[in-house]
This record gives sequence, structure tokens and C-alpha cells, in this order.
Amino acid sequence: MEMQKFDLPTEEFRTLGYKVIDMIADYYDDIHSVDVFPSIKSSELTNLFDEGVPKNGIDPEKVIDAWTEKILPHATHLGSPRYFGFVNGSGTMMCTLAEALANSVNMNVGAWKPAPAATEIERQTISWLAEMIGYPKDCGGLMVSGGTMADFTAIFTAFRSQAPFDSTDHGLQGEKPNGRFLIYMSDHEGHIAIVRAAEMCNLGRNAIRRVPCHDDFTMDVTALNRMIEEDRGNGDIPFCVVGQAGSINVGAIDPLEEIGNLCQSKGLWFHVDGACGAFGAMIPTKQHLYKGIELADSIALDPHKWLNISYECGGILVKDPENLRKAFSMSASYLRGTLPTEYTGLDYLEFGPQMSRGFKALKLWMSIKQYGIEGYRKMLSQTIECAEYLHELVTRSSEFEVLHKPQLYIYSFRYVPQDILEEPSLGNQDNMTNRYLDRLNQEIADAIQLGGTAFIMTSKIRGRVVLRMSICSHRTRKEDIKMVFLKLSELGGKLDDRIRDMFLVES
Repeated sequence: MEMQKFDLPTEEFRTLGYKVIDMIADYYDDIHSVDVFPSIKSSELTNLFDEGVPKNGIDPEKVIDAWTEKILPHATHLGSPRYFGFVNGSGTMMCTLAEALANSVNMNVGAWKPAPAATEIERQTISWLAEMIGYPKDCGGLMVSGGTMADFTAIFTAFRSQAPFDSTDHGLQGEKPNGRFLIYMSDHEGHIAIVRAAEMCNLGRNAIRRVPCHDDFTMDVTALNRMIEEDRGNGDIPFCVVGQAGSINVGAIDPLEEIGNLCQSKGLWFHVDGACGAFGAMIPTKQHLYKGIELADSIALDPHKWLNISYECGGILVKDPENLRKAFSMSASYLRGTLPTEYTGLDYLEFGPQMSRGFKALKLWMSIKQYGIEGYRKMLSQTIECAEYLHELVTRSSEFEVLHKPQLYIYSFRYVPQDILEEPSLGNQDNMTNRYLDRLNQEIADAIQLGGTAFIMTSKIRGRVVLRMSICSHRTRKEDIKMVFLKLSELGGKLDDRIRDMFLVES
């Protein structure tokens, strides 16, 4: 049987490549005006893509045409300057080019031999990230999919480092103390990723101890100290404290130096969840907020958030690389293959949970080289200026409620009609008033999504539904903020007029 060739002819590939680049360039031209959310029901979208597996291949150009015909019209556009949902970066153009280059070579960055250059770029990029935020440059670390995997890698490493027995061979099934292994984090702003990490380590959700916060949403270290002592007195085993460096709802930065000093005095692992905001340490006017970050044993980072790297691109820094190796090292003959030789190097499979790993570092490495530290400082500062401008608009308005002052780029607030307390059926009933405001703010967020103007999500602050805007896109300008704010005000008035009486009848 004659052997077949499965690659495209070079010229056909080149022609398709030019077409794809033109499609991407046109998309970037339209990104400022496109509806941010496609407002299509999931059932309709399922039907659109519901087809059997192709028996025979089709023309490659027709395959690519599906992008503009079926996929792009039904995408949520994270690259839009008015995408403020979750905490998602918008993706630099350099990332698009870097991903194509990385995919073309398809190196597996699990070990040095299948990925020599990729390994060294990742090593250098980890050192750059550390330097950018004021962490020791000789730390260990690696790229992961995102904040959840970064937090898991840190918590797992902390457990292996802190457990009073060897957990490598027997895990939690060997001889162990009777007490619970405990992790401490903020009772309000601690991220759910830490809970997921505890679950993945099979410690259970109850391993998380919620520490009270001050009025500014930062951790109460006095309360933390008291809880640790009480738990130790009860026979439990505190092993890790998580400090927030830019929290998910209000961008709070915990007192990192206080927490770090406390952890050192008590022999606990200090992990900083900096997925949302650690890169704020690059900005000179914000550096005082990050004092003590250098004390952390580990730091979770998410370049695909504030650095605007395309998905996926998370990172974990660990002060002592040996702790990562002890936590994840494994041995198998097929992973080595030769006697010791100088033609080898760092094997990342020895320092993290994955064996097969893509070349995530290239797009970050290229973007950092393109913008430099100064360019990124300007980019990050601009997002903070937009958040501060939004705060000014909320403060000056009689229709919105101020909940906090923005520290970074995340800002939460609430629409509160001026006459709400004068409503006879609501004004004297705080619980009913808040339930109505919860519903109203949720409907405002839903309406602006479905209208395509902007993508905004709600969250909860101290039990109340709020509008939350994550302004981390490098494309967002103050005019975008003003346009969206005016739309929120308009929608708030219309929805309040429509649903207040309905709500009272339902209640």
C-alpha cells in the first residue's frame, strides 16, 4: 500500500494562512464596536453545532470558513474594551502570533529533551515574573493553566512540606495524626480556587478556616493568630495561610507583611493568591500595598488576567524550588532514556502536576519583550485610572451606592433608586428592600449583557447582590466606562419602573 501524505501542500497552507491572518486582522478592526455577548440561547447553539462525526474530510478552506459563519458570530468577545465580566484579560496581538508559532513546532515542555528552547524560555519567564513583582529571582516555578491550578500546586506543595509524616508513598492513608490539616483565608474575599485546591488534595472543604476581615475587606491578623492557637490547642494541624493580593470583588490586598511574619513565627507556609492583582506590585504608587510579598513561600499568578495574555496562562512561584521537586518528583525509565549527559536540562514534570505540557511561556515571553516593564506599568495604570473614574461617576450619582474605593482595577457598586426608601411597601422593611435591590441589580446585569453593549456580572458583597466590573482590558478607555455607566443608569430606571410593582405582588 502506497504511503500517503497528510500535510497540506506548502502553497495551499500559505494561502490559507494569509486568509486566516486577514480574518484575525478584520476582527481586531471590529473589536471596539462588536456586540460583546451573542445573546443566543444554549439550546439554539447546541442545535447549530449538532452534527455527526465527518466520515470523509472536506475542503480545508470550508473548514476555516466555519469560523466566520458559525463560531465568531456566537462568541463572547473577551477582547472587547467593554468586557467587564469575571476577571479575564483581553489578549495581546502578540499572543496570537506567538500561539501560531508555538503550535507549529508543538514542543512538549514536560521535559528538556523534547523542548530545549521552550524549557529555557519558561525558566527565564518565571524569573522575569518574580522580578516584576519584587520576589526573589532565583525562585522556582512553572506555567500552569490558571489560578486554580496555581493555587492547587502551591497548597499541595505546602502540604507535602508541612505534613509531620512522609505523605509521598501512602498519602493520607498512612500513619497520621488525628487532627485536621487546616488552611486559613479571608472570610469574605478568599477565592473559591483555594476551596477547590483543598478538595483536590483530599483534605475536604472543611479544611478551610475563614478569617474575619476588617471593614476594608483585608484580613484581621489578630483574629488569624487567635484561630491558629485555638486550633492547635484542639489538636488540629494548621499548615498554610493564604493572603490575597488583589481580591476577586473589591481588589483588596491583605496585610502581607503581618501575615508573613506571623507565618514565620509559627512555622506555617505562607501562600499569596495574586491571580487577580499581584502584578500591581509593578506600579510605583501601589508598591507600598505589597510590602511583605517577598516573605511568601509561594505566589499564584494569572498573566491571562491583568497582563492581558491569551488563555491559558497561569503561573506559580515557589521560593525554594526544592519544595516543588519534593512534592512532584517521579521516576520512570522511559522518562530518562540515557545515562547522565550534558545534553539535557530541567524537566518540568519533576516540578508540577503535568507531564505533558504546552508551550504557554512563549506568548508571555514575547509580550513582555514587546511592552517591557515600563509599557506594562502604563497598561496597568490605565486600567486603574478607569476604575477610579467609574468610582467618581458612582460617587457623584444619586442612583448608585458606593461600596468601596478601588485599589486596583476591580470595582463593585450597586444601583439604588433615589426614592427606594420612600416606597411605602419597601422603605420600612430593610430585608424586603434589599431583596428587591438584589433582583433589580441582577436584572440590570442581565439586560446589559443581552443588549450587547457590555458584559457585566453580578457578585455578592456582605450578602448583597452587586454590579461588579473587572476593568483589566488594555483596550478600555474612559469613554467606554462613561458609555457603560450611562447605559446602566438608563436600564436601572426602566427596570425599576417595570418590576417594582411586580415584585411587591410576588412578595
